[in-house]
Amino acid sequence: MPTHLPNLNRQILVKLILVVVLMFGFGYALVPMYQALCEVTGINVLTNKNDYGTRAFRPNKSSNTQIDYSRTITVEFDSNSRGPFTFKPIKNYLEVHPGEMIQIMYEVVNNFDRPIMAQAIPSYSPKIATEYFTKLECFCFQQQTLGPHQAKELPVVFVVDRGLPRDVKTITLSYTFFEINAGQKAVAPPPTKALI
Repeated sequence: MPTHLPNLNRQILVKLILVVVLMFGFGYALVPMYQALCEVTGINVLTNKNDYGTRAFRPNKSSNTQIDYSRTITVEFDSNSRGPFTFKPIKNYLEVHPGEMIQIMYEVVNNFDRPIMAQAIPSYSPKIATEYFTKLECFCFQQQTLGPHQAKELPVVFVVDRGLPRDVKTITLSYTFFEINAGQKAVAPPPTKALI
C-alpha cells in the first residue's frame, strides 16, 4: 500500500470537516441575514408567533390594511340557556373595528350532579349582520360535554367583515345553550337469548 494514501485520506477528511463547519455556520447566518434583508427592503415584516393573538399584540395601524380603523362597531353578547346551566359571556359588549380579529369568552357551569351533553346555537341581530359576521373558532361548532358541576370557558373568535353596511352600528350575537336529549330515558338493549 502506498505511503501517501494515509496523508491523502487525512487531507480529504479535514476538507470534509471544514465544509461541514462552513455549511453549519452559513445555516445559522441565514436567519439574521434574512431578517436584515426584510427590514431593509420592507418586503416581509416578521412577527413573533407567540405575540399574535395575545392582548399585548397590537399591530401598527398602517401595517394591516384589512382593518377599517375609521369605523367602530359595538358587538353585544347575549346568552340564553335551556337546562341545568349557568351560561353567560365574560363581557357584555366590545367595541371592534371591521376586519379586526377578536376573541370573546363565554362561561358555562353544569349545575347538575351528572354529566351532560350540550350544544349552542347562535343568532344575530340585525338579520343582515349574519352574512358579515364570520366565526373563525366557536364552541357552537361542536357538542360540549360537561361533568357534574364542571365550569368551562368557551372561546369565540370572530371578524366583522369590512363590507358591513355603514348604517349598522351595533350587532348582537346571541347563543342559546341547551342540553341534548334532555328528559329522554336511556333505552335498555333487548335481552339476548341464550344459545342451547
